[in-house]
Amino acid sequence: MIPETTDRQRRILARLITEYIEQGQPVSSAWLAEHTDLGLSSASVRNILARLEEQGLLHQPHTSAGRVPTDSGYRLYVDSLLGSRKNSGRVHADVEARLRRAGTVGDLLENASQELSRASQHIGFALDPASPSVRLRHVDFVRLDDTRVLVIVVSTGGQITHKVVEPPGAVDAASLTQAANYINSEFAGLTIHEVRTAVGERLRQERILYDALINRALQLASASLADFGASDTLHVQGASLLIDHIVGEPGDRDSTLQTLRALFKMIEEKHRLVELLGRYIETDGVTVVIGSENFVIDLHPFSVVACSFTNAQGTGTVGVIGPTRMRYQKAIAVVDGVSQVMTRVLEGQNRERHE
Repeated sequence: MIPETTDRQRRILARLITEYIEQGQPVSSAWLAEHTDLGLSSASVRNILARLEEQGLLHQPHTSAGRVPTDSGYRLYVDSLLGSRKNSGRVHADVEARLRRAGTVGDLLENASQELSRASQHIGFALDPASPSVRLRHVDFVRLDDTRVLVIVVSTGGQITHKVVEPPGAVDAASLTQAANYINSEFAGLTIHEVRTAVGERLRQERILYDALINRALQLASASLADFGASDTLHVQGASLLIDHIVGEPGDRDSTLQTLRALFKMIEEKHRLVELLGRYIETDGVTVVIGSENFVIDLHPFSVVACSFTNAQGTGTVGVIGPTRMRYQKAIAVVDGVSQVMTRVLEGQNRERHE
């Protein structure tokens, strides 16, 4: 629970946090007395800082040092930013133009994560949720060698996914084409969930066991669609920017490297990050999760700024992940702006498909 504070305390806290974010060094009462317009002496500011520290909003790394914000201090600061925003986020026209050039939803998500990373100098991500309404357009089976087949699945919204599977026996290109034709003729237009269900039911029918072509087609479809939509499509960019930032921070190097390893493991295991983000995004608008507010201990050194966008298939999420000492005002504006562009672009693409 965030403690009650006076207007003067909040102004001192906000000035301290903005300076700490920019410089990365503890902020002294003398500096605040000189650089705020409250007309307070250094001693008066020192008393206010002591009170803020008692309330758990600041802490003093060393007795002779200035103060730095705690996660609770950041929370009070961020809530003030969110509450005082007069205009919704906007992005530069060039950013929107670049996003509009995306040919598919996948390209749009990839470009959005890049734009977010470039603007924030942190990790940018774009998450397109699997939707029950996503339908199969067609599949292709491509022979790679005697033991591997590349399965390409094209679904509504321009989403293209691929997976390498190992069929139970050797296959040739001609039989793979026949298998793909069978799947497309039987199941195109159904939702992915309906396809998975129908494929499973047919595989359980005894007569299918005696038709090698159909059995092979169904086995390939079952293997390729088993985890399709089980985890959402997540695009992540900018890991190197976060490395540069964190490695440059003061502190224990081994602890820093351990922190980075934990984050990158989560990024590699995308389903974990997808699940986590799903727990954060519960309402419309911008969501900010700070440090120890994260459900996962490995993410306590980081903050997440995220916002949802909508398309014909459902609701997705864009955002950034960075250190708790991030430029929250800029991150909030960029994330909000990109989410609005995503909604406009996807609505436009949806209208074009129906015209």
